[in-house]
Amino acid sequence: MTLETILPPERALFDVPGGSKKRVLEFFSTFIAQNTPSLDSQEVFARLIGRERLGSTGIGNGVAIPHARSPHCNSPVAAFLKLAEPIDFDAIDGEPVDLIFVLLVPEEADDTHLALLSQVASVMNDVDTRMGLRKSTSQRELHERLLEAIRRQTPS
Repeated sequence: MTLETILPPERALFDVPGGSKKRVLEFFSTFIAQNTPSLDSQEVFARLIGRERLGSTGIGNGVAIPHARSPHCNSPVAAFLKLAEPIDFDAIDGEPVDLIFVLLVPEEADDTHLALLSQVASVMNDVDTRMGLRKSTSQRELHERLLEAIRRQTPS
């Protein structure tokens, strides 16, 4: 399973209002629950916040990868948010975050979870990818640039 297969165009969100880490995670939780009948927004939010309490998922360079397991998640779900304004995410480098890649995986998906997180980290670790995503001016362009970056990082 690759990121490309779990990231449809409608889940690449452009110009998302930020405000705070909590608001962004609430926004995502509501958004994903509205689009995935098996998921409950409160449960998703509680799991994401619970994961953040273990340590920030802000990996540096303006990027965060909030992720969690959910017993109500039948298969991995991904979304990408480009924030309108950077927010404090308690990132490891102390820098504000404006690119957020969210992953939800089934409770038992150990290897899948780790493989997807590794793919996200590889993609988001590339300086040219981050610059391209930040220059995107529409949701479509954002999704296309993200898929190009994923394809470059994924061995065929």
